This record gives sequence, structure tokens and C-alpha cells, in this order.
Amino acid sequence: MATKTTGAKAATAASKVLSSKSTGAASKTAAASALTQTSSPKESTSARAATAASKVLRDGRTSAASKTAAGSALSQAKGKK
Repeated sequence: MATKTTGAKAATAASKVLSSKSTGAASKTAAASALTQTSSPKESTSARAATAASKVLRDGRTSAASKTAAGSALSQAKGKK
């Protein structure tokens, strides 16, 4: 179970990503996951959202806001055991 929540900076970035019309699907998936976990420490990032966040972080064309939201989502993913 995750015990982290999305911070204010990452939540703001995620909101900007979701409201942007030019943002790709992977960025929006990661941002939505991060925003969902703003005040819910019991929530964790799904495998699908973690994969999307990983793609966003590896893509050199994504914005800083997208990478911030993706990093937050990925940090809250359940680790492999």
C-alpha cells in the first residue's frame, strides 16, 4: 500500500497537463493518476498509469509539467516484489 500523496507542485502540474489540448494520452494518464492521489494515501498508481508515466519521463519532447506529474505518479506505484 502506498503511503505517499501528490504534493501541491505536482498537483498543479497535473492540472495544467490535463487542461492542455496539446498533451498526449500518456501524459494525461499519468497526470490523472497523480491528481487522484492528491489527498488519498491509500491509492496507488496502476500498472497502466505507471507504464504511461515511464514513457513520459523517457520522452524528450514532453513538458516539465508532464514530467513532474509523471514522476509523482511513478513514485506512488507499487514496486515489484
